[in-house]
Amino acid sequence: MGLAAAPRLGAQDLTPPTATIKPKVDTLHGEVRTDNYFWLREKSNPEVTSYLEKENAYTAARMKHTEALQQKLYDEMLGRIKETDVSVPFRENGYLYWTATEKGKSYPIFMRRRATAGAPDEVVIDANALAAGKKFSQVGGLQVSPGASRAAYLHDTTALRVYTLYVKDLSTGKLLGDSISRVVPSIAWANDTVLFYQTADSARRADAVWRHVLGTPQSSDVQVFHESDVLDNVGVGRSKSGKFVVIADDGFTSSESRVIPTANPFAAPIVVSARRPNVEYQLDHIDGAFLMTTNDGARNFKVMRIADDQVGTGQWTDFIPTSDSVFIEYLEPFKNNVVVVQRSGGLRRLRVMELRHGTVHYVTFPEPAYAVSPTGNAEFNSDTLRFVYQSMVTPPTTYDYAMSTRQRVVKKKLEVPGFDPSKYEVKRFMVTARDGVKVPISMIVQKRWKQDGTHPLLEYAYGSYGATTEAGFNSSVLSLVDRGFGYAIAHIRGGQEMGRAWYDEGKMMKKKNTFNDYVDVAQYLGDNKYTSKDRLIANGGSAGGLLMGAIVNMRPDLFRAVVADVPFVDVINTMMDASLPLTAQEWQQWGDPHDSTQYAYMRSYSPYDNVARKAYPWMLVTTSLNDSQVMYWEPAKWVAKLRAMKTDMNPLYIKINMAGGHGGSSGRYDVLRERAFRYAFMLDAVGMAQ
Repeated sequence: MGLAAAPRLGAQDLTPPTATIKPKVDTLHGEVRTDNYFWLREKSNPEVTSYLEKENAYTAARMKHTEALQQKLYDEMLGRIKETDVSVPFRENGYLYWTATEKGKSYPIFMRRRATAGAPDEVVIDANALAAGKKFSQVGGLQVSPGASRAAYLHDTTALRVYTLYVKDLSTGKLLGDSISRVVPSIAWANDTVLFYQTADSARRADAVWRHVLGTPQSSDVQVFHESDVLDNVGVGRSKSGKFVVIADDGFTSSESRVIPTANPFAAPIVVSARRPNVEYQLDHIDGAFLMTTNDGARNFKVMRIADDQVGTGQWTDFIPTSDSVFIEYLEPFKNNVVVVQRSGGLRRLRVMELRHGTVHYVTFPEPAYAVSPTGNAEFNSDTLRFVYQSMVTPPTTYDYAMSTRQRVVKKKLEVPGFDPSKYEVKRFMVTARDGVKVPISMIVQKRWKQDGTHPLLEYAYGSYGATTEAGFNSSVLSLVDRGFGYAIAHIRGGQEMGRAWYDEGKMMKKKNTFNDYVDVAQYLGDNKYTSKDRLIANGGSAGGLLMGAIVNMRPDLFRAVVADVPFVDVINTMMDASLPLTAQEWQQWGDPHDSTQYAYMRSYSPYDNVARKAYPWMLVTTSLNDSQVMYWEPAKWVAKLRAMKTDMNPLYIKINMAGGHGGSSGRYDVLRERAFRYAFMLDAVGMAQ
């Protein structure tokens, strides 16, 4: 895979583009707000396209001297991937399912075979064939019907998360005539002829669930549920027991789920537990009963139980009590066991509960910092728990664990060509934030790395939505570590690494804890000679890009460079516009600027609103033109304003993927190219671009 031909560059490409100033003046809560670059959101305006193309040309020109390094980094990262590979097959309804990748092909192939000796392999979906001739291609929501005769899947070629649903007859390999346009994930089969799917409102909020009978036109589909409250999102799935279709209707602070028996898919949905303010829950089903994992009077969540025939009566009984030190993330139910996926001490634990006798044991792991995730557990009536275990020096390893005998078997360890774990060391330590809270750090370095302040270091964090950043394996970052970098993950507030309170203390009117934690970690890393200010690089994406925007305004002096990927930086303008995706429902995540108190707090950290006339470090900003989660104009406006305001001569680049979505490109080779570009920028910033 060679580098694409570089564009022809002229002298004008070496001069930073200047966005035209077109003031848009508004008044909000008595404050006059002037946005000089609001016009950049006019996506169809040729002037906007021209400006974005000039920014790309400028970035390409300024980074041209790193093209050989980019190629070297790409080759290294690709060299650590076994390009032709298969995943471990999982069993479901008499078949084994797996994904395959082939050298030179950008997308996976979804495969299966009957779970009998000598059965031939079958192609379920070849994502490469679907991607042929497309600039962007993403398969989502693949679900095989319970009788294993048909596969429903979603396909997006816009990068805007606008999908078309297709149904494939797996016996003939032909598509049925049941294509349904403008749907959003996910899909749930009731049986081999009836399925449920979702649609979204104009802001791409999933708001409705529909029932479709194969062989009938879309116009005859029945809307079985609609949620009009913009604070809530709808989801649909099939219970692992196979007995119910579950419609989840969740906001950030409350939940309500409905169920439809798969034996009678035309029945009206039944509410399992009515919505109450500030009460969230997740629903699972075991033999004869529902389990509800809820925060009702339990900050770290507890589990309640109700018999199938008692649904709607409110007769819930305690199943697992809450704990101040153990946070229950979710359940993995089986016929005879329930696996509780929980967190304590900053790490995930797996607790196995045998349902008949109530015995409990834990699956243990050998390393002080690791990541573990149950995966591929499609069979309800199984004694086997499958999970993937990894650490910063242990490639993902798939285990099958017999819950009755407590024996585990390695099914596959991801092959990483050239990787030798003995060359690396993992460090796990705590940093005391300014308010006394201990923030965990996970870090990988070379074995002979010295803590003397001379090494560059990449500090990564996310810190939002309660999303936990695990200390997992990252083969790509070894290209930096092998060059002497330290790579540190800061498990800052806003995630749920340390329990539910960790999330609650990093959102809404406490969001600044997220930024302060990151800055305090950076200060500690410099003060304690893990690195130095002129060698420290910050990175985060999406909501982690908001983090980048906030910290670079707060303490630009702490960092040599900042890489902000698809950053959410225009907080006030975006959260004022309910027509945009992820705005209204996220008023419970960031705050609602229509409220004067919340506005003042959000305004105080919004990166775009707080750009000042001062020196900034090296900066690389990435975005995609078709990003539907953080619109391209947020980073574009931010860069334009930074160019006009900053007083330094440090590089400021924006790289716009003109065909990608929120995750950038869709093909695996293109993703590596984009990563190589980022790493080349980082190495250039610390004088290591040779």
